[in-house]
Order: sequence, then structure tokens, then C-alpha cells
Amino acid sequence: MLLQTSANINIDDIKINFDSSGLWVLNIAIAIIMFGVALAITVDDFKRLLKNPKIVFVGVLSQFILLPLFTFLGILLIKPHPSFALGMMMIAACPGGNVSNFFSKMAKGNAALSVSLTAFATLICIFMTPFNLQFWGSLYEPTNEILKTVELNWVDLLKLVSLILGIPLVCGMLIKHYHSEMAGKIEKVLKPLSMLVFIALIFIAFSQNLDVFVNHIHHVLALVVLHNIFAFILGYFTAKAFKLNKQDCKTISMETGIQNGGLGLLLIFGFFDGLGGMALLAAFWGIWDVFSGMLLATYWGTEKKVSLKKS
Repeated sequence: MLLQTSANINIDDIKINFDSSGLWVLNIAIAIIMFGVALAITVDDFKRLLKNPKIVFVGVLSQFILLPLFTFLGILLIKPHPSFALGMMMIAACPGGNVSNFFSKMAKGNAALSVSLTAFATLICIFMTPFNLQFWGSLYEPTNEILKTVELNWVDLLKLVSLILGIPLVCGMLIKHYHSEMAGKIEKVLKPLSMLVFIALIFIAFSQNLDVFVNHIHHVLALVVLHNIFAFILGYFTAKAFKLNKQDCKTISMETGIQNGGLGLLLIFGFFDGLGGMALLAAFWGIWDVFSGMLLATYWGTEKKVSLKKS
């Protein structure tokens, strides 16, 4: 039975107020953020990762294999509304959000590792995001029924992810390589500015959809909060199980818990016609994980000071 709102409206009939111009702005904002991150990335960052394949393996395992797997198992257990379930799969299939770099630094994690993993995740998500969404979505009958009703064109999906993540990554790295001094100057201005613009976009979208959130947020509140908390825990303890140091554990936790909800929202509007349940869940995730990431980063960032005061 389909979940109904208090007004007896199918949850998937809810429309998030996010028009094509808003989507283009979000597209551009995500691309600029990725470009800003890439200005700090060099080929040596990838070489360092390849010299330490254990960290790469743990990062990929946590983010692209374990998170989608446990999301799927959680869905089997709690059986949420089908479009909420597919929204959870979409979020789990997305790469880490670029804001994770900022939070890793704030949490006194390994900021260099965070940037490198973001770059690596961006490269592989071009293939892994479509694969995970299609693979796990097709294994659960209610979400498979939704996938059958949409034209999930892999080529178009790859084009979109490449356009807003892959191309800015390559362009930023090229500028860093050939014009390092210029890259440093641009990054100092662009990175904080683009982050502020992105956060502003989230809250503008929230204000434009205040009625939708007030009336329907209770449907996805617990799903998003628990899913996000689980992702942070999964990342931290996966890294700990492989005996990484605490700095790296914090970083893997941030990379796993801060998923790119903006990308998820773009894909939902681009390929699922803004399906109400999916869009509501992804939109709230985009707001919530900035808040939760800030809380966790603040706690970890002040943890040592607190313990010193106690001693």
C-alpha cells in the first residue's frame, strides 16, 4: 500500500519546488566546488594513495561497497516506502560530498587524505554510482518496479556525472600542475566562496519548500538521521578494523558519512522526474549531513582539549 500524506495525497505526488534554472545553478555550484577542491590536488596525491593501497582499499570498501550493501540490508529489514528506499540507495551510491574535506580538516583528521580520496572517489563514481543504483535497486522488487518505469540511461548518467565532477577535477588539476601559484590564489578565494554559495543554495531551496518540509518531513526524518549516523559509524569502524590511525579513521568516517546529496538530487530530477519520495529524502539529506558533519567535526576537533582539561 502506498504511503499517503495527511491530505490523502500519494507521497510521490509531492513536488519539490526546484525548477530547471535552480537545477542548473546547483549543477554549476557542484562543478565549481569540485574545481576548487581539484586546485589543491596533484598527480603526486594519487601516487601517494597508490603507494598506500590499504587506505584506498578501505576508502572504496567503506563508501562504495559496504555502505550500499548495508543500506540494502537495512531496507530489507525496515521496508520503507519504495521511493524512500530508492532514495536511500541513491544517496548510498553517490560519492562523498566535497564538504567532507572541510569537515575532515576541522575534525583534525587527515585533510590531505580526504582531498585525495574525494578525487579518487570522483573518478570511480562515474562508473560506481550508476552501477550501485542499478544493481541494488534491481534486487529489491518495490524499487525494481520504479526502475522499470524510468529511462535510466547509463550513457546520459555517465555524461552528467562526468560533466559536473570529472571535467572540473581534470581542469583543476591541470591548472595546479602548470600554474601552481595561480591555482593557490584561486583556491584561497574560490573554495570558501563556493562552499558558502552551495550552503546558501541548500537553505534557499529549503525556504522555498518550507511547506513541503513542515508537512512531510516526518516521513523521512528518522530514515535520513539513522542512515547518516550509521554511515559515519560504518566508515570509522571499517577503518579501525583495518588498524588505520585515528586521523585516518576520522577521515574515512567523514568520506562515508558525508554523501553528495546535491548530486543525488540532480540525478533524481534528471532521471526520475523529481519523484516525490526520492526528492524529499535527498533534499533533507543535503541539509542534514551538513549539520551532522559540522557537529561531529566540532566534537572531534575539540576532543583533545576537553580531555586535557579533565586531566
